[in-house]
Amino acid sequence: MIGRDAVLDDCAVLPVGDEYLVATTDMLHESTDFPGGMTGREIGWMGAAVTLSDIAAMGARPSLILLAVGLDSPSRLEGILVGARDCCRAYGAALAGGDLDAHGELTLVSSGIGFTKRPVRRSGARAGDLVGVVGVPGRAQAALEGYSVFREYLVTPRPRVAEGLALAAAGVSSMMDVSDGLLASLEDMRCASGLGYAIESGKIPLPQGAPPDTALRFALEGGGDFGLLFTAPPGTALPGLPELSVIGRVVETPLILVDGRPAEGTGYQHHWD
Repeated sequence: MIGRDAVLDDCAVLPVGDEYLVATTDMLHESTDFPGGMTGREIGWMGAAVTLSDIAAMGARPSLILLAVGLDSPSRLEGILVGARDCCRAYGAALAGGDLDAHGELTLVSSGIGFTKRPVRRSGARAGDLVGVVGVPGRAQAALEGYSVFREYLVTPRPRVAEGLALAAAGVSSMMDVSDGLLASLEDMRCASGLGYAIESGKIPLPQGAPPDTALRFALEGGGDFGLLFTAPPGTALPGLPELSVIGRVVETPLILVDGRPAEGTGYQHHWD
């Protein structure tokens, strides 16, 4: 029987010598995960990036990625492999193999492993901890809704590998990646810790160029950014990372609060309109 704690985090965690191995896998389908117009290279990059992001969220250094591709057309393979290879190289991992098959819908299954001395779990927060993010949530959603200046954040997401390692070294208490939106990620953290998260909307970094209310909706509900959400004990010497913002505190009441009110809205629902 698999215990509840084994499936709370972005990765499975296994002790290996004096370190921990973290392992994760992701499945991506064209109809639900790849917006129209993506190139083969962008699809391959995304396939690797989502898995590298999970590893980064554990405070681990990535080692290798395995990519299984279900192809609807053999002409798409080369671009996908080039993109996955480029993403792995950019973040210090090896594209080490995988599988290939024919499929009615383009489908990628990306699996990866990494290593860390101290895995950072979703459940480690304590009341009074700071809540912070790395990245600007909502840029991918802005691109999806027509703000083309943010397209790169939608189709070639940046796994926050170096940032995850730096936050883990600084002693953050919990962490996960913001792949399904800030509210959805806070809810995942709430379920893991049993605590609440009080967020101040004025402290959330927003994608520029949209009306303020729209930009806040993008930031709270939009998925696909792959930034990092973390908590840290008060007084933690946080690293001077670009795009790091402290946006609230952990509270005893197990609710997600935005400006003192229970949050409304959801995150990414795994379909593209």
